[in-house]
Amino acid sequence: MPEQLDGPRPHHIYVLAFDGVRLLDVAAPLEVFATAARYTGGGYTVRVCSPDGQDVRTSTGLRIAADLPAADVGGADTLVVPGHAELVTFAERPDLVELVAQLASGAGRVAAVCTGAFALAAAGLLRGRRATTHWEHAAKLARLHPETTVTADAIYVQDGPVLTSAGVTAGIDVCLALVEQDHGPDTARRVARDLVVFLQRPGGQSQFSAASRTPATSHPVLRPLLDAIAADPAADHRLATLAGRAAVSPRHLTRLFTRQLGTTPAAYVESLRLESARMLLERGASVTDAAERSGLGSDETLRRAFARHLGTTPSAYAARFRTTRVEMHPPPGAATA
Repeated sequence: MPEQLDGPRPHHIYVLAFDGVRLLDVAAPLEVFATAARYTGGGYTVRVCSPDGQDVRTSTGLRIAADLPAADVGGADTLVVPGHAELVTFAERPDLVELVAQLASGAGRVAAVCTGAFALAAAGLLRGRRATTHWEHAAKLARLHPETTVTADAIYVQDGPVLTSAGVTAGIDVCLALVEQDHGPDTARRVARDLVVFLQRPGGQSQFSAASRTPATSHPVLRPLLDAIAADPAADHRLATLAGRAAVSPRHLTRLFTRQLGTTPAAYVESLRLESARMLLERGASVTDAAERSGLGSDETLRRAFARHLGTTPSAYAARFRTTRVEMHPPPGAATA
């Protein structure tokens, strides 16, 4: 895999497009590498290929034109495999998986965006490697491909010449990482500034997902407890209290949580309290207020929970997720009310 480009030869990028592909999964890599090409004097050529060279209809309904059929791709330095709006597509399209395998065999490195990781895994490219994908599908990727170590919270993962990334906009992150490898951090920073994005965004992808992703259960002992915890996360939900409420021993309750939900009572309660704190912060609550009302207690406990689960701080989270409005400043000398 090339670490640094030498000489005037451009680095050839090919993005595979197919019917139903997520538009931003294609557009983000094109934008990053096209912008980098301007700053490097033509350091990249970026082309879109499709299975038959014909136009494809994206997930939004917008059609995009292919530059060439996949069979004509040669000398790919980097192959980018986007995701599909419907995850079942890769399972139902063995021809598409085979095409990915063929293209990857002639590429210096391969990068998947979002659920494109499923195509790489089906093609055998993730066997024995670490990988990630959209948080909503990470557990399924791990279940279908146990030979792959799935890191669910990562924005992107690189293992040798194979890179995988989280959902949709993470295609920008992984492509910026490739630009940095090829041309150094200064060029990558210029591209990031041009696109008005983080060069390395803070935190992992858990901060963009629903924190409570525990599967629902209709178990007669657990269901009432889970409903009570969700209704009032700040109440007393210590193990002994929960066990007494369910009329079972703490040991038996712990076994039920582990067997039915794959977690412990304490971890489950913390996840619900963290979700509650996030919602409070998004609505404008202070860190102290969010900690108290969610049941996490103190500012420090809330900070530790955010650092452990989300890789960021409560104040940083609140600033980033509370609003999309830009603060307006009056021009110098303007009258104020």
